[in-house]
Amino acid sequence: MAKKVEKKQTPMMRQYDEIKAKHPDAMLLFRVGDFYETFGEDAEKASKTLDIILTKRSNGSASETALAGFPHHSLNTYLPKLVKGGHRVAIVEQLEDPKLVKGLVKRGVTDMITPGINLNNDLLDGKEHNYLAALYPSKGQWALAVADISTGSFVYASGSKEVVKGALSTFKPKEIIHPRDMQRELRQELDREFYLYGVDVWVWEENYAFDTLVQHFGTQNLGGFGLEKGDVASIAAGAILHHLKHSEMAQLGHITQLSRVVLEDFMWLDGFTVQNLELFYPSSQGGTSTLDILDQTMSPMGGRLLRTWLSLPLLDVDHIAKRHDAVGQFLEQPDVADALRQTLAGLPDMERLTSRVSTGRISPKEMRRLLEALNHTAKAVEVIEENVFTLPVAAPDTLEQTRALLERALVDDPVVVIGKGESIRSDYNEELARLRGLLNDATSTLEGIRDREAESSGIPSLKLAFNNVFGYYLEVRNSHKDKVPEQWHRKQTLVNAERYITEELKTFEAEVLGAEEKIRVIETELFAAIVAEVNTVVPQLMLLANWAATIDVLLGFAKLAHSHQYVRPTFTEKASATIVNGRHPVIERVLPEGQAYIANSLSMNSSDSAIAMITGPNMSGKSALLRQVALIQILAQIGAYVPSDSAELPIIDRLFVRVGASDNLSKGESTFMVEMNETATILNNISPRSLVILDEIGRGTSTFDGVSIAWGIAEYLHQHPNAPLVLFATHYHELNEMAATFEKVKNYHVAVVEHDGSMIFTRQLKPGGTAHSFGLHVAKLAGIPAYVLNRADRVLEGLEAQREASENRGGADSAGQLNFFTIDRPELEDLAQEIENLNLDELKPIEALMLLHTFKQKISKK
Repeated sequence: MAKKVEKKQTPMMRQYDEIKAKHPDAMLLFRVGDFYETFGEDAEKASKTLDIILTKRSNGSASETALAGFPHHSLNTYLPKLVKGGHRVAIVEQLEDPKLVKGLVKRGVTDMITPGINLNNDLLDGKEHNYLAALYPSKGQWALAVADISTGSFVYASGSKEVVKGALSTFKPKEIIHPRDMQRELRQELDREFYLYGVDVWVWEENYAFDTLVQHFGTQNLGGFGLEKGDVASIAAGAILHHLKHSEMAQLGHITQLSRVVLEDFMWLDGFTVQNLELFYPSSQGGTSTLDILDQTMSPMGGRLLRTWLSLPLLDVDHIAKRHDAVGQFLEQPDVADALRQTLAGLPDMERLTSRVSTGRISPKEMRRLLEALNHTAKAVEVIEENVFTLPVAAPDTLEQTRALLERALVDDPVVVIGKGESIRSDYNEELARLRGLLNDATSTLEGIRDREAESSGIPSLKLAFNNVFGYYLEVRNSHKDKVPEQWHRKQTLVNAERYITEELKTFEAEVLGAEEKIRVIETELFAAIVAEVNTVVPQLMLLANWAATIDVLLGFAKLAHSHQYVRPTFTEKASATIVNGRHPVIERVLPEGQAYIANSLSMNSSDSAIAMITGPNMSGKSALLRQVALIQILAQIGAYVPSDSAELPIIDRLFVRVGASDNLSKGESTFMVEMNETATILNNISPRSLVILDEIGRGTSTFDGVSIAWGIAEYLHQHPNAPLVLFATHYHELNEMAATFEKVKNYHVAVVEHDGSMIFTRQLKPGGTAHSFGLHVAKLAGIPAYVLNRADRVLEGLEAQREASENRGGADSAGQLNFFTIDRPELEDLAQEIENLNLDELKPIEALMLLHTFKQKISKK
């Protein structure tokens, strides 16, 4: 029997396998000299994702191993591509200097980067949170914990399946961890939208989760966080901390708080509502989102906070009023607002810099940026206190001692990496000053040694030089070698000269050559001590960062209100809304220059006008009107001023916006199914303070089905005991008839004026319904060929004649065949009429041929 050949490996590959066994799901970027290498399956994936060469090497094994790599200085180029490609990446660095080690260099994972775990500035969007979520779908309540390792944010929420799914849409995490045994159907559903990662079931055990949380926060229980042992939310929060600590994020000192997000305290915005309103992302490439218009912030922190506020509009009127008060004060004192803007302009990202302090990953250059941020915010606090502003958040400690420490310790322009230049001021440490002085004075010291030796020896042409073999040496020409002192040591004989060294030269050489390494060691130790000192004030740094971000957002609201004539809304306890000359915040900004936005007013109340039934043709402005009402409501409840002349609004706790129609092919759902799913969500979740906006419900199916479904939905909303406010835009003019039967339905139409056969959109909302769709006019504006328009017009005339005849007969034979024939050869009469209506100047040759072909078919006898 043949002996089994054992697989032989080099020590380095054994080291690689040991590290890979600890991180089997991650792609290892294995540092080998000046390269990051990948091996085996990792290499095949990296080669495909990065489009780099895949090679084969034996690597000391019996069989070849795939290999792909790139230079270490290109990490910031390739790492983003790997993460965006959906790979979990573990960076394995050399933990020892290869020059000082005999044999295998010690290596270890120094960083783990996944879509939700990331501190790399090149991979982070400055104005967007990088959330990692833990989803715990228990049999009763579901729980969600959300953390951003780059900012220290850590929150949790719990509730029904629908509520927690809504929270996922709100937070939009980059990655979701979940129990590895989560139901397959749920995993498949979430996998369509989110990056998922299963975590071992034992991590979700209540005792382990409790221990993980109390150990991290240094508490005896979880009462201070609004939790108890065994709460589903505590299990999710514990799981997320476990996952972070086992992903090379052992230092999490900047996560100092765990806060509950009471979802019932904020407006419910479903995922499809957020998408339909284009709150964060435009629906078409190159479009403009609501956030693009609202974001007047000057710092990344402000941008992230604005995104959070827009995701979670407030329900507390007093809290909203504090934000409105601050915006009003900035508008009343524009000079102070300008001074604050100048102070905060270019404010570094204090939150993410503080996170890097806490995790021990901050560089000297970044620490200097943190000092700049502290100086900016201290000046802003001074401006606020001098002018006695009332703000939603109180000004925290400006950390004067920390600022003084960093100012005293750091040079004005530190290097990124310790040892690659100066980071610490020389006068901060005596030994550092001495060593730098030694280096700076090396030339003059050497010249002094040479001059003294030349004078004492009487050798006038004495030369002092350096090479890698002898170090510093004195060179004496042969004509003077008889004057060389006995204490000099000869090292080399040349044709015309000899070279010598002295004890003084060797001592100085040892100091000079060792000075750079000593300086690096001292700077490393000093900087580590500075980081440790700053780490003691991380909670205060986070408070200061949040304060600065809040000021930034409120200043942005004030700037928007001043530049575009926004007004402060008022709130009423009644279920009524009155908007005078409201405008869509995005559309009015993207209109061509010189084209004014047509403002519209709307008044609704739950007693006699809870449902606004709006008719009008496409392109008339119905959808813009619907969206502007929703956006004005959202802006009001995040504490911003609104684009209108005035607005008296209710506090809305649930906003539903169902507009447009699109297939969801990835889920195997048709346009109509998507429409019905979203509508079902609305009808099943109406609260007494809901605002429901529906656009063209039912048009995804046949006309009769569509009308009946739209009517049924409108009637359901009208009769619903929670009495929501509803904006219902439709093409089905039959729905205008509801106003005669249902007292809370009020008809409106978007006015259109016909002039000389053309259609003029006034984009004005007026009372009363309309029975004309103007569909053919819109088709003409879109460039539909004249042949199609002519035939459509003829068919429309026939259909309208049939409906009129059916109505006159009381509906009899309404489903029968259309009958246009009143004479023996009625087609000739029809042809004459069609030819008279033709505009030959607009008729293309191909359309003329198609018409002739049609005419011939009509008059041909069978």
